[in-house]
This record gives sequence, structure tokens and C-alpha cells, in this order.
Amino acid sequence: MWELQQPSVRMVTRLLLLTSVLLSTCQVAESQALFTGVTLTLEPSNDVSQGTNVTVRCQAVVSSSGFLNRKYTIYKDNAEVHTESITTAEDLIYSLRMARVANTGKYKCKVNIQDKELSSKSEKLTVTGLQTPVLSVDKRVFSEGEEVTVWCKAPEESGTIVFYFYKDSKELYEEMVSANQVETRLRFNNAGDHRLHCDYRVILLPDSVPSTASNNVVVTVKELFITPVISVRPHGSMIIEGDILDISCSVSGNLQNSSRLKVYLNKGQNLLSTGQSKANHSIRALAEHSGEFQCTLEMGNVVKQVTENVTITELFSQPVLTMYPTEVFEKEKFTLTCRSTNYSSDRISASDVKYSIYKDNYTLTPGSFNGIYVVPGVVRNSSGIYSCKADARMISKYSAKLPVHAKVLVSKPEITAIGRVIVGKPFQVRCHSDRGSLPIEYTLWKKYSEVNSTTVQQPHHQAIFPITVQHYSDTQDYKCEARNNPKIDAVVSNKLNTTVIVPLSNPGLSVVPDLLEVTEGNEMYLICGVEGSPPVTFKWYRRGNVQPLFITTTTQSSESLQIKGLGNEHSGTYYCEAINYANMVRSQPVTVDVKMAMWKKGLIVACCLLVVAVLVLACVLRYNSKRGKRENAAELSVKPSSPKSDDSLTVSLTHSTMEVYNPPEVGVDAAVSVWSERPVDPGSDGESSVASNNEPDVEYTEVVHRQPVDPARVPLRKGTETVYSEVQNSPTGAPGDHYDYGSVEYADLNGDQPEVNQALLEVNHQDHHDLPVPVE
Repeated sequence: MWELQQPSVRMVTRLLLLTSVLLSTCQVAESQALFTGVTLTLEPSNDVSQGTNVTVRCQAVVSSSGFLNRKYTIYKDNAEVHTESITTAEDLIYSLRMARVANTGKYKCKVNIQDKELSSKSEKLTVTGLQTPVLSVDKRVFSEGEEVTVWCKAPEESGTIVFYFYKDSKELYEEMVSANQVETRLRFNNAGDHRLHCDYRVILLPDSVPSTASNNVVVTVKELFITPVISVRPHGSMIIEGDILDISCSVSGNLQNSSRLKVYLNKGQNLLSTGQSKANHSIRALAEHSGEFQCTLEMGNVVKQVTENVTITELFSQPVLTMYPTEVFEKEKFTLTCRSTNYSSDRISASDVKYSIYKDNYTLTPGSFNGIYVVPGVVRNSSGIYSCKADARMISKYSAKLPVHAKVLVSKPEITAIGRVIVGKPFQVRCHSDRGSLPIEYTLWKKYSEVNSTTVQQPHHQAIFPITVQHYSDTQDYKCEARNNPKIDAVVSNKLNTTVIVPLSNPGLSVVPDLLEVTEGNEMYLICGVEGSPPVTFKWYRRGNVQPLFITTTTQSSESLQIKGLGNEHSGTYYCEAINYANMVRSQPVTVDVKMAMWKKGLIVACCLLVVAVLVLACVLRYNSKRGKRENAAELSVKPSSPKSDDSLTVSLTHSTMEVYNPPEVGVDAAVSVWSERPVDPGSDGESSVASNNEPDVEYTEVVHRQPVDPARVPLRKGTETVYSEVQNSPTGAPGDHYDYGSVEYADLNGDQPEVNQALLEVNHQDHHDLPVPVE
């Protein structure tokens, strides 16, 4: 047994292996497929007639080495109509057997291979021709009011179809279905023969395709031998108001099925009476009852109707209420008249008609009133809704309502200015009264002269007048008057009282203190003033600055800007602007020069004086120093005897300056030329010493000889101390002898070793050649 089963097991194993190999081959093939496009074609063509078999072919353009799983989807007008999956390389075939108009549309194919979708272009299929419909009925002869079942069929058509039924070529009924036939029930109320037919339309959005008409079916409707009858009493055409009017509605004919009968009596939409076989209605005739009455019979689905026109003559006409005069003011009397212009003279006379007048539904006059009523002027409020009533032979008629609006006299007007009033500029004034019926005539007056006038006709209109004033007090000259009743005088307003804005003028900028007194460290006030109406906005500017220094608004005609701690940076040109509701003005510029403070000036003067004093003192001291030198040189040049060896003239000097004290009394004797050299070494030759000196230390000095003084003590200054040196005269000196001027020894003022720095002086003057020449 096992041996028999063993070959079968081997066969199954081989089949499984083969299947797996095929599947793996297919997978490899799928992974190597090239899907490039989809095409759709309509066969035999895109335009066909009804009943043609149409093939919709969808072809996928694929390059592959094996089998592929392909999913095809067919769309008609973007709606899915067919889906199919195949694994072969064949095209998808979608067949339309016996194509109908409903198959008309745009077709498209979409293919999905390995999760890749491609769609074809749309192709439109047009099918022409519709099947002729067939009409049938369940019976051809029936009584009026009965229902008949009718059918209209187009068995070969499909889609959405609208069927239409016609009676004697007039459309009777329509119905839309998603089938190729329709059934309905129709009712015929008119007796006689009628021709029926039907047709249909296939809906192809957004259009529809109509079919031809169906066959005609003739049906016969038998009349029911019952009719409605309407009767009116009194008979004849002369029915006058006040007569009793009887109207009846009944049935005439075969009443075998009277249980199904019902009659109705009505006039227009007003149902007057109803009954099973008869309906009656009785009223007192009035003119408004004239018109058409209807009698309607209803039996099952059968409805029949008959009408009768009734004309009723007026006993008297509707009264008319009038007033005189047509316009009336409060507390003025007026007359109301109520009259019926026509009446039936063969029934009544004019005096038989009595009148009553009402105001707001309240009676003003008794019923025997003759129709004329005077409303007294003492009535506080005569406005209201008036009406009147006429009575005769138990018939009452009302007039139309007459609204009376008693006019209100105009109240005292008010004159007001619109907007701001500026001198010299035009503005508007308005005249207005709080009370008063329109129209109202307003007149503007200036003193006793009429300026202008206007009439206000509508509630939203106003009396507005343009004027211009040249002075702020001119507004007091204007008044206005109002009038709406020509019988009485106009009402005059008060004078125009309003705020008048005077434009700004004469702007000026002043500086406090005076410009000559504006100094550093003090404060300055820039006062800006104008003439004009407040409030005024002042702005201060410094030339070169775009933004104002300060802005303020005041009700005064001037305002000031305080600047504290003046300095040179506050110098400049200033101006101000003033603005009010009328205009803007600008002042003339003012140039401010902040002067130096007095203490600075004093300090500078003091410093200058001090410098001058120092310079003068220095000059004086220098001058005195030089004069002292000359005097000393002169004194030394006139010594009569040679000095002793120990009588040397010693002068203590500083390194920088030698000051010579001059006696107070000096006489001028003569002037000589004096030159001096540095002293020479006693052991050396004087000429060689002078020649060997590299410094040109020769000094020429004009020496003025004064009267002789005591040269014994010559004051010298050492710093701030006076140093005296003695000059010894030679006892043997005499005129004509040689003079020894001695030696001048310069001592170090610092107390160091003395240095010899004064040369011998030789005096050689052309005018004094007789003076002795100094010797060594």
C-alpha cells in the first residue's frame, strides 16, 4: 500500500516545487515590467444608432517577461461602470449590447499594474434614435368623474426617463422614473370623446433627448344626468337696497345616488350655505352684495358648477364727508359737511336720509343731523379722524374716514450760528422754530433791512442763511422771523448771540530785560503778544530750529517764555507764532546777544590793569636799572685821584640783575660815551686779554654827568636788601691828574666765591677830551 502511495507523494512534491518556481518566476517578471500607457477605443465607431452592439476596448501598453496582475476599470462620465482583474496579456473587452441613447457619454479606462496607475484619454460615444413609446388604458368608456389606469412604455430603453401624458394635445401629467415604463391613474370630468397619447425624454445631463409621440387612444366619457341649479328672488333686474334677497342652490336630474351628492352656495371665497341636495341664503340687499354667486355640485369625483350675476341698486349713495376750509390752524373753527349725492327717488326723498358725524369713533351730532356741522374754534385740539353715517329705511352707510390735522402756529424762532464765527469770513446762521406746521417761511433781517428769506417744506429741511460780519459786534444786528399763517403776523426771534472770533493781528515779541542788559547767568523773558480772540496758542522758535522751544495755550493776549541761566549758547534770533481758531500770525524776529557777566568784565579789566601795572613796573625798574648803571659809570669816570690798593669799589650783584639806587637830587652835567670791558688778569697784557676774549662783551652806554653827589655810599640791592659799597677818592687827585677808578668787584649774591666779572671802564668822549684816561 505504501508503495502505491509513494509515487503520488512524489508527484505532489514535484507539483509544489514547480508551482513555487513559477511563482518566483512571475515575481521576477513583475519586478521587471515596464508599464508605459493605456489606450481606449470604441468599436465599431464613436457614433452609432440605437440597437448597435458597441465594444469598449481597453489596452495596457506593458513590456514584461512574464505574467502580470492587471486591474481594469471602465468609467462613463466619471462614474465607474465596470471593474475586472486579469493576468493575461489580453485587452479588456467591455460590451454594450443593443446600445441605447442612455449609453451616450464619455468613456475612460484606468489600469493598475504593480501599484502603478495609468489612465487613457476619454472617448465620447454617441447613440442616436429612441424607441417609439406605447400607450394603453384599462378601459375606453367610463362615466365622468371616474378614474382610468393608463400606461406608457418604452421597453428597450434604459436610464432616467421622464414620461408625459396628453389629453387632446394638452399636457395632463408627467412623472420621472428610472425604468422604461410608467403607470398612473387619471380622472376625466368632462363628458365626450378625448384623444390620449404619451412621449418621454431620456435625461443625459445636462441635456435630454426627446422621443417621438406614442399611439393615440380615444376614450369616451359618459355624462351624468344631474346638474346644479341656482335661483335668485326677487326676480328681474331691479333689486334695490333694503329688499330681501333669497338665493338657493339645488340639483336637477337623476338622483338615484343622492347619498353621494353635496351642494355648496358661495360668493367668491365666502361660503354662504351648504346642503346634501339644496342650499339657501337670505339677506337684506345692499349695494356691496352685488356680484357673482356660485352653486357647486359634488358627487364622488364629479364636480359641476353654475353661476348667477346679481346687481343691486343703491337706495342712496355712500355719504361723503368734506371740510371747509381745507386747512385749519389750532383754535380756528371749520365746517364739516356730510352728504349722499344719489338716492332712489321712487323709494325715498333726500330728507329721508339722516346723518351723524363722528370724531375718533365718538358721536359729535345726533342722528337727525342735516349733514352740516361747524367745529367751534374753542376746541383745544381739533385734530382727529372724522367720519359720518347716513341712515334711511334701516340701511346705514359710512363715509370714508377724513383725517383732520389742525396746523400748529409757528413758535418763536431761534437764530443760531453754525460753526465758528470769524470776523471777515462768511458763515451760516440757522433759523428754527421748535413748533409749527409746515410750510414755514423764514426771513433774515439786519436791523431794518431784509437780507434773505426761504420756505421750509419738508421736516428734514432747514432755513440756513450765509452772512459775513466785519466787526465782532455786528452779530447783534441780525434777527429772523417765522410765519406759517398768512392771517397773523410773523414771530420774531431774539438777536443773534454767538461767540465771535477776531483774527489775530499785530504780533510782537519783546525781551525782558532790555536787549542791552541781557547778560550771562541771569534770566530772560521772551514775551509774545497779539490782538485777537482767545484761546491763543503761542509757539516760540529760535531761528535754525524746526521744532518750537515751547508751546502753550492761554486765554490771555500775551504769554512769556522764561529762559534761566543765560549763556552764550542762548544768543540768536528768536520769533514767535500765535494761533487761534481764525488764523496764525508770526512776529518779527528779535536778535538776542547774551553779553558777558559784569564780574567777568571786572575780572578781565582787573587782570588787564594788573598786567599793565606789571609791565609798567617792569619797564620802570628796567629803566631805573639802566639809568643807575649810567649814573654809576659817570660817577666812576669823574674820580679826582687814584684809588688806593685797598679802596676798591665793591658792588654786590645777583647773577641776573644789578639795581642801582639813585639819590633823589641829581644834576645834569654832560654826556659821554662809555665802554667797558671785562677786567683782565693783572699779570697779563690787557690788549692780548681783550683780543683773546671770544665774547663781544663791549657795551656802549650813554652816561649823563649830573651834579656831584656823595659817591661814598651807593646803594645796591641784593634781592630785596640794599647793599652799599664805598668808593675811595685819591687824596692827591686834582684836575689834570690821572684818575684811578679802582676795580669793580662783583660778589656772588649766593655767598659763594667772588668772581671778577667787571672790566675796566674807559671813557672817551669827543666833547670831554680833557677827562683823564683811567690807568691800571
